[in-house]
Amino acid sequence: MNQTGGSRADIRDFLVSRRAKITPEQAGLPSGSRRRVPGLRREEVAVLAGVSTEWYTRLEKGHIGGVSEDVLDAVARALRLDEDERTYLFDLARTAQSADRTPRRRKAVDIPPRVQWLLDSMTLSAALVTNGCLDIVATNALTRALFTPMFDSPTVDGRGRANFARYYFLDPGARHFVEDWDSAADVTTALLRTEAARSPNDRGLRELIGELSTVSGEFRTLWGTHDVRVHHGGVKRFHHPDVGPLELTYQPLDLPISTLEVHSLTIYTAQPGTPDADRLQLLASWAATGTRHQSNTGGRTPSP
Repeated sequence: MNQTGGSRADIRDFLVSRRAKITPEQAGLPSGSRRRVPGLRREEVAVLAGVSTEWYTRLEKGHIGGVSEDVLDAVARALRLDEDERTYLFDLARTAQSADRTPRRRKAVDIPPRVQWLLDSMTLSAALVTNGCLDIVATNALTRALFTPMFDSPTVDGRGRANFARYYFLDPGARHFVEDWDSAADVTTALLRTEAARSPNDRGLRELIGELSTVSGEFRTLWGTHDVRVHHGGVKRFHHPDVGPLELTYQPLDLPISTLEVHSLTIYTAQPGTPDADRLQLLASWAATGTRHQSNTGGRTPSP
């Protein structure tokens, strides 16, 4: 089957980048003294995967259509792909074998009332729903209080929707709000890279990636690493303009509310008994009463 040049380039660049990360020592091969490429050679990957060098060379050039799952598994093992990277490779293969590659703009999926009721019931945690483009499509009150800088940002679209990627890469204020901006930018780019393989015909996603690539040099650099992420969670630290520093744990969960679009429910909370929990509860109190404290504390925690 014919493949788009973009998908072929994605396959090539991904496999080359993963091959370059593995040393001969890691693969149990002699390193030698005259190596002209970083990482493994193509023929070494072919040996490890149990295929011919010619066949693997063709695969690395992007000719992945019709390749069996067993062979892809062998290549994934040879390249020591983690579960997220393996999922990405299989998504690229599925895309290559798809007959329909016409870009289409997805119709926005309405969030069911039951999901909004669930969000609203979480009064001491910030809960939000995002789609594959990382648009925030539903929130509870505490989320809007927590992410005030994002919702106040000029990167919000005409419908009032905030987008994590646009905010991180196009609003300079994001570097002040998110303490570890580098980590947030890495994860965000990796999530978009994964979604691009899963939904290659999504015109809105293509436009977002094109916009970020055009405007942000940081995004272009990270996009070129071909790092991917499917599931993630952990700790984020913020400098909130009203309550000061916040360290919150977050956990995304798949939210299967539509066959047309991927959604994720993410919950942010603080460790009980910590100053962060007190600050988050203060934000929750303001959110519940519809008030917002304009802090003049210079980052110090105001008294409840």
